[in-house]
Amino acid sequence: MKPNVVVAPHQGSSASRSTIGGATLPADLQHEQSIRVQLLYLVGAGIWALNFVMDAWLAPHGNRGPYHGLIEASAFVLSVASVLFVRYAPVRHSVKVEIGTALIVPHAIGLALMNSWVAQPTTQRPLSGITVLILFVGMLAPVRPRKMLISGLIAAAMDPLAVWLAHLRGLPVPAPVTTLLMFYPNFVCAFMAVIPAQVLYRLGSKIREARALGSYELVERLGEGGMGEVWRAKHRLLASGSAIKLIRPEMLSDGGGAVATLARFEREAQATAALSSPHTIRLFDFGLTEGGTFYYVMELLDGRDLESLVREFGPLPPARALHFVRQICRSLGEAHAAGLIHRDIKPANVYVCRMGLEYDFVKVLDFGLVRQENPEHGATMLTRDAGILGTPAYMAPEAIVGNDVDRRADVYAVGCVAYFLLTGQPVFGDETGMRQLMRHVQDTPVPPSRKAKHHVPRAVDDLVMACLQKDPRDRPDSAEALFDMAAVCLTRDSWDQADARRWWTSHAPGTQEAVAVAASAATTLVASHSA
Repeated sequence: MKPNVVVAPHQGSSASRSTIGGATLPADLQHEQSIRVQLLYLVGAGIWALNFVMDAWLAPHGNRGPYHGLIEASAFVLSVASVLFVRYAPVRHSVKVEIGTALIVPHAIGLALMNSWVAQPTTQRPLSGITVLILFVGMLAPVRPRKMLISGLIAAAMDPLAVWLAHLRGLPVPAPVTTLLMFYPNFVCAFMAVIPAQVLYRLGSKIREARALGSYELVERLGEGGMGEVWRAKHRLLASGSAIKLIRPEMLSDGGGAVATLARFEREAQATAALSSPHTIRLFDFGLTEGGTFYYVMELLDGRDLESLVREFGPLPPARALHFVRQICRSLGEAHAAGLIHRDIKPANVYVCRMGLEYDFVKVLDFGLVRQENPEHGATMLTRDAGILGTPAYMAPEAIVGNDVDRRADVYAVGCVAYFLLTGQPVFGDETGMRQLMRHVQDTPVPPSRKAKHHVPRAVDDLVMACLQKDPRDRPDSAEALFDMAAVCLTRDSWDQADARRWWTSHAPGTQEAVAVAASAATTLVASHSA
């Protein structure tokens, strides 16, 4: 499938506004609101507990009603229950925030009953706690303005209602007009609480407009790096999930102008989208916003990158490492056959997923932008400078010294990845960038068997060391040749789908939530060219 180039509508256009539906906040802002609601009720629980202790042991018994302790204990339990509900309930964040806001009413009832349970001054009294409650809820976790106003007014009315109940109980109370004057700050704060809600939801609408990219809407930022950002996104008509990478214009422009850069972007993205290996990240769409930001749309993956996998769970047994290497070679083999070179293969750019019923399924990332050199189009490269491109710990010597590179540079990088999988560390350890580069050019690496915790067979050692030869002519000629070598490597252990399923069930039963290619946001630009 070839992606279509899309120019996103201007943020202020009517087309953009009509599809946004600004009555709701973006998902990430709703999540932040739910966190603030948790904090609000956590503080509330502490205040109710403190009041209970002070009333029980410090305050004179004549100034508290017989049910003060019960009200305070009930409000404490309600606050704790609110925190747990907002934290763990399997409902949308917007619903949690709305329920959390509505729960100020029972708290206001408790405060009002405590204010008027015993005889109080009939001409003036201190500021009610309900005033503070409404103000804090309105500032920290406002819901839609109308709902905020309704909840605030109901809470504000609890003090006058409690005074009326005190009148029914025979206590001296002020006149109705005096009562309203005494508690008017409650109602003022109820109206004031609407202002933050209006500001927040108006801002949410503008954020949705700013995040609109053609037919896609940005939902949540997943990562950020030197190239730009990666966002979780959804198609506004199909409601399908995807990942969008935003590329800052200065990372792509080489002085040829926006039209020429967009033409190259389109040509090169289409070349990458033509790759059909199931082990290559799929590219769905790409485009240019009115603000000059390039973006491309990728599939959303359920899993994690190899770097975080090894960092968290340790080095892999050889059979599993070879299982990953073979799949990486399948992706690169097709690219090499098409004359494309990745040039930034590293553990963070290799994602291991659950795809349907398959486990340990590899996806090679950052094929979204390529360089092509052919007689028809000439040499093009989507970077401003001719500097070093790649990651020092995984760069081939010829790329470091500035020589021409071909597919064997990817073979070298796959060897570095295999070394990391087997040992849990890069070929030359955790050296700084420049020292890493120099050692790749000058030093002979130690075989992985001498650093690995697992037994590494001689055949696996030989495969990795063949990839790490300084002279490209001494390496396997392509990823396909490396696949053939890996296919015949024998190991003591074995790794199949049953083993993979057991590992995922034990170590990642929920696989967190579906995560996009966040790691790729922190990578440098991938450069590829026709062999």
